[in-house]
Amino acid sequence: MSAPAPHRSRIKICGLTREADVDAAVDAGADAVGFVLYPASPRAVTAQRAVALASRLPPFVTPVLLFVNEAPAQVMGALAAVPGAMAQFHGDETPDQCREASGRGTYRYMRAARIPLGAAGADFDLVKYASDFSHAQAILLDAHVDGFGGGGKAFDWSLLPTAVDAHLVLSGGLTPANVADGIRQLRPRCRSLAVDVSSGVEASKGIKDAGKIRDFIAAVRAADLAPL
Repeated sequence: MSAPAPHRSRIKICGLTREADVDAAVDAGADAVGFVLYPASPRAVTAQRAVALASRLPPFVTPVLLFVNEAPAQVMGALAAVPGAMAQFHGDETPDQCREASGRGTYRYMRAARIPLGAAGADFDLVKYASDFSHAQAILLDAHVDGFGGGGKAFDWSLLPTAVDAHLVLSGGLTPANVADGIRQLRPRCRSLAVDVSSGVEASKGIKDAGKIRDFIAAVRAADLAPL
């Protein structure tokens, strides 16, 4: 019997602000890149800047636009300006607000789930959350800290449910050193698992390190080959 084909975790590099960082993510093999359209973020770019950065992407690398409690018209305008873009809602958006802001099926979107740090993470009902946002392409898992975004913090992955009927994207405090453990713990618990990194591959906020991006993607690929 032949060995089963290895799993391939999709990889998103988020919070890009420079052409060089977009190129580094693409060259290293990223499947998606993220642009933060939330003015309060230290990694924020304008919609016009996101258009310019995304224009560097080759086919089959997905641009993702991150929004926090943005007006639907602004969301759809930005998505329309970036070919192939999908949205990532990271604020307090309800399921219907996500549907409205994504044009009720016109654009794909991910919904961020903010998982409490420490033992409180066990009380987050991810199964219900995924059901509530069943129209989302995926549920992105991030740590719940003050403000919006994980702040480079990792929640306790072991406290998540053992079976979630959704595509999950693991985020929050990932680095080349710990991403393999995250994949090992979460891959059996969902339909498919992707990973999303921002601060873990940075030289400073909003400035990526090409070497760290390469190391992160290499660590993911090695984890994909390892048995569970």
